[in-house]
Amino acid sequence: MKTMLSLQEIMKRKQFEKSEVVAGKQGIHRQVKWVHVVEITNIEKLLNGQELILSTGVSFGNNMEKFKSFVQQLINCQAAGLCIEKGAYIPSIPQEIIYLANAQAFPLILFHQEVSFVDITQDIHSVLINQQYQMISQLESYSQTLNKKLLTITHEMQILHYLQEHLETQIIYENKSGERFFIPDVPIHERKKIVCSMNADLLKERYLRESVQVMDKQHGVIHILSHDRVLSEFDHLLLDRTITALAQHILRGLYVEEKRRLEESEWLRSWLEGGQSKESIRDFLGRNEAVLHKGGVVLLCKKKNQHAPALDKTYLTLLFRSIFEQQGFSVFFTEMKNMLTVILINRREEKGWKDRLSEGVANILGKQKGSKGNYSLRFAVGKYVLPLDQLSKSYQSSWEAMQIQEQLLKDEYFSFFEDLHIYRLISFMQKHHDLRDFVMEYLEPVIIYDQKHNGKLLETLKIYLSCNGSKKETASKLYIVRQTLYHRIQKLESLLGEDFMTSEKRLVIEFMVMVYEYLNTTNSYLDGDSKTYSL
Repeated sequence: MKTMLSLQEIMKRKQFEKSEVVAGKQGIHRQVKWVHVVEITNIEKLLNGQELILSTGVSFGNNMEKFKSFVQQLINCQAAGLCIEKGAYIPSIPQEIIYLANAQAFPLILFHQEVSFVDITQDIHSVLINQQYQMISQLESYSQTLNKKLLTITHEMQILHYLQEHLETQIIYENKSGERFFIPDVPIHERKKIVCSMNADLLKERYLRESVQVMDKQHGVIHILSHDRVLSEFDHLLLDRTITALAQHILRGLYVEEKRRLEESEWLRSWLEGGQSKESIRDFLGRNEAVLHKGGVVLLCKKKNQHAPALDKTYLTLLFRSIFEQQGFSVFFTEMKNMLTVILINRREEKGWKDRLSEGVANILGKQKGSKGNYSLRFAVGKYVLPLDQLSKSYQSSWEAMQIQEQLLKDEYFSFFEDLHIYRLISFMQKHHDLRDFVMEYLEPVIIYDQKHNGKLLETLKIYLSCNGSKKETASKLYIVRQTLYHRIQKLESLLGEDFMTSEKRLVIEFMVMVYEYLNTTNSYLDGDSKTYSL
């Protein structure tokens, strides 16, 4: 935190009674953040700006070029000014130096009598340090009082009024709806003039603008405009503390609202199970400002690893809502079968809904990525439906997509039901027919052989088919030598027939391998449903 005095204030100090501003009087309002005694000529790389330099001129007093170079370096470094002690080294200030200082409005101060540079630096530094201590104390007091007020404040305007009492400037708060609130209040006919003046270059040092961010979403903008003073770093820090408090207040309101929404989950469960009428759904959407819609879809979310720590569902729903609302969806939550169930009602055109949903999931995954770079969540999306009394179909298909992803596509973390083409076909057939006998008709010899000999013929068959009969690629994927693969293929020919790679038979066998895996994993999944883990 920087504290500063103006040169004009410093000139009123006791040590400057016998001093005179001999050049650069236009810059007398410059701010000083520190004082240095300098007796070397190469100074440009040693300063940061706004320093007041004290010098006897011992290193340059008898050399005009060095003197001029020294002053020019100070000007380049944006030093606050130069104080020179009149004496043996510099009996008077050369006119050329005075011209240079006047041209750059660089204050040049001459001590007519010998002064103690130690006393000057000690005096000014004491003032600056005391100022800094006072500012820190004031800032701490402001923050503590503001935190206490947060316990009783009911509206963000109370926080902004508290800020205005300390800054005594014009504050304009622009909420997320674009409404502007002026503190103190301003007549309507003057408001436009004030807003226009905020962008003027002349007010650059008298204007601050900071946004209020909650969950990576902008909830408002605070503008501070001063007409009679330059805004200091202390003003910036007060604004920063205020924004933090305002964000906490908004987040608390969002948290309370989110908890209320979670209490609606019972009604939402009934909707997902097909238990709500069109009229009831229309009333619910009307209360939640989602009457105008283009259909909807169900998204399921669960932990990818059952041993991972439980997630804060309230935080997660806040994150989902923040991201998906920006993608054009109204968002509702419940929990079904130990999974977070998200109902996304599309407010934009149906075309492009899938891309927008994918982008939203990508944003969430980016924020939930594990320490080892792994994703900690799984997502499955059901059918897109319209009208919304058909939402149960989207829920059922999302549940099915999650089953398939978790059991057969374990490396995946995000699936659309409509993209699981072959698995959808298997699921549909299984609902209408028992496929076990059909599978065993084609694969029973291989399955029995593997069971008796603890073999890997079925795995070999699956890889061999997926490699389109390429022996080299199959052996590579199975990590076996070519001779071992030849032996296994001969065994498969003896069990399935030498024609098992002909087009029609191969197609059916490949399909049956997938059905076999689907039936085994799905049955295992359903048998263990009571053990599924929740968020």
